[in-house]
Amino acid sequence: MLSTAVRRMMLMGIGALSLTRERAEMMIKELTEKGEVDQAEAKTFVSELIRRGEQERMALQKTVRREMSLLREELGLVNRRDLSRIEARLKRIEKHLNLPPLSVEDVQVGNQAEERLKRIEEHLNLPPLSAEETRRPGQTDETTPSA
Repeated sequence: MLSTAVRRMMLMGIGALSLTRERAEMMIKELTEKGEVDQAEAKTFVSELIRRGEQERMALQKTVRREMSLLREELGLVNRRDLSRIEARLKRIEKHLNLPPLSVEDVQVGNQAEERLKRIEEHLNLPPLSAEETRRPGQTDETTPSA
């Protein structure tokens, strides 16, 4: 009788990551009502199951964040904090050059930084960037981004 209950508990433990506290308690209540485990064992098991599930959730979250960070770094993507810093620097440069703020009509969604840069370059009479200047370090001609 105990080996069946232990086996059921182990199977429940495998799915600990996806179980909610309520579902785990309901399953243990069923086992307790059938007399397969006593109340103390059930409570201990529920606590352990929830603790393990939380640990697994946190470990998975940490792994996903680490992988996303590596992927972002590998692809050369910027995060919101980096973009906010760039926006702040662009605003400071625009203010220094006495450029008026961009109007809503001047900016397409998501292209605010690009529009600001174009406007600053035009104000300073800078020529467009060459393909060489837009290439990332270590990037070949085959992967040069379109400007």
